[in-house]
Amino acid sequence: MQTFRRLAAFTAAALLTTLAPAQQPNLAKVIAQLDQASTKFQSTQADFEWDTYERVVKETTKQSGTIYFLRKGAETQMGAKFTSPSVQILQYQNGIGERFDPSLNQIDQAKAASFAAFLTLGFGGSGSDLAKSWIIADQGTEPITVDGKTLNTEKLDLVSKDPNVRNNFSHITLWVDLQRGISLKQQAFMPGGDYKTSFYSHIRYNEKIDTSPYAIKRNSKTTIVNH
Repeated sequence: MQTFRRLAAFTAAALLTTLAPAQQPNLAKVIAQLDQASTKFQSTQADFEWDTYERVVKETTKQSGTIYFLRKGAETQMGAKFTSPSVQILQYQNGIGERFDPSLNQIDQAKAASFAAFLTLGFGGSGSDLAKSWIIADQGTEPITVDGKTLNTEKLDLVSKDPNVRNNFSHITLWVDLQRGISLKQQAFMPGGDYKTSFYSHIRYNEKIDTSPYAIKRNSKTTIVNH
């Protein structure tokens, strides 16, 4: 289930250093920009590559696929389809996170109250909501190259205010396009020294999303494991 938690925590995603300095003159402006961007956000769809480094074995594993975030009233639903190294579906809707492995015909399912907090991490969440759940350190602007274009981003480092989240992630760094309120890159650090880096490309912003490729197709033989 640890793998599922890491995947869920990151769609998206799903990604925190020392406490934020007492005075950050630019942080209030950044939060205001994210608040404004959030009012315009409807959806985002992108290709992703997630690189996970495991300190003990000193190896990096790669996963890739497509992901979407869709605003539904006051909530955001998410779906991710992994195409490499194997096909899997990750889904979050109505407060429940699910991971489907077609090769096993099995769904790992969990009620994820804290999952919603991760959905604010650079995909349509307001700056005010971000500040409620995370201690934010603004590390200034940093250019990121996506699809051959260099874009300015705001580099934000986050520490969760929830001790249960900190047990899984010591801190998360985001590179955020403030105009659209979306992350172009994320990096999540685990207490044991492992870390996950997420890259997003071919970003489709506020376009109509066909969610059918992300649907979990159940049948009478599908096994559901509750966590």
